Amino acid sequence: MSRTAPRKDDRDTELVDRLVHINRVAKVVKGGRRFGFAALVVVGDMKGRVGFGHGKAREVPEAVRKAGDEAKRRLQRVPLREGRTLHHDIAGRHGAGKVILRAAPPGTGIIAGGPLRAVFEALGMQDVVAKSVGSSNPYNMVRAVFAALDQQASPRLIAARRGKKAPELIARRQPMPGDKDVGEAAKDAPKPDAKPQAKRGAAGDKARKGKDEKSGKSGKSSRSNRGRDDKANRADAKKPPAKPLVVERKGAAKSASSSPASETAKDADKDAGKKDESKDAKDGS
Repeated sequence: MSRTAPRKDDRDTELVDRLVHINRVAKVVKGGRRFGFAALVVVGDMKGRVGFGHGKAREVPEAVRKAGDEAKRRLQRVPLREGRTLHHDIAGRHGAGKVILRAAPPGTGIIAGGPLRAVFEALGMQDVVAKSVGSSNPYNMVRAVFAALDQQASPRLIAARRGKKAPELIARRQPMPGDKDVGEAAKDAPKPDAKPQAKRGAAGDKARKGKDEKSGKSGKSSRSNRGRDDKANRADAKKPPAKPLVVERKGAAKSASSSPASETAKDADKDAGKKDESKDAKDGS
């Protein structure tokens, strides 16, 4: 009875691999040093699955094959927003490698370089903005990217964890230009009660004033104005009365020297002189 050969997984034929880095390594032995090659490879199906592997061999093709086999065994699925970008911004770190990944609207493309671009291309991401702010070691950078992707969560996962419906969470999140699922989810989600928008200008001031009069309350501005007026009145009451200002002129000195007493004395002398003259006139007659 013949045995049939095991069927090869059809998914392996859809995988694409990206050679990220290759370097020469040396092993010191008794007779000297043996040189070999180390390869870092990223493998993905461009539909949300990606993995990376590392392999060493005496020849480059063998090192790449070993790294590819390890990457296929370590494939992991990453939730994507509309199959093209991230659901939210994330940051990852591994050792000295630090990366920041941000979601982007349609048409942005893959704004990343080096090992980061290889990971996103194998993953099938179309719009993303990435920046490496740590070590430039490709091994640390790739591991930091995978550490960040492990933190990626979809609305369905969060809704299941919180016991809610995914459309409700999708409608509440901040929309991105070109999103398709936001409009559909907004129709299904319950709409909150809309508050009337406050009026502006003179009409708004009158409306607020009438509302304050009805409620018997006044705004902060009126209370602060009354407080300032009360303080100013108290300060004015404490101040002593101001003295009137006296302006002296050039002819003031002469007028000041002639007092009322001297004027009355002069008038009395004149009256006495008149009386003397009248007596003399009587005697002569």
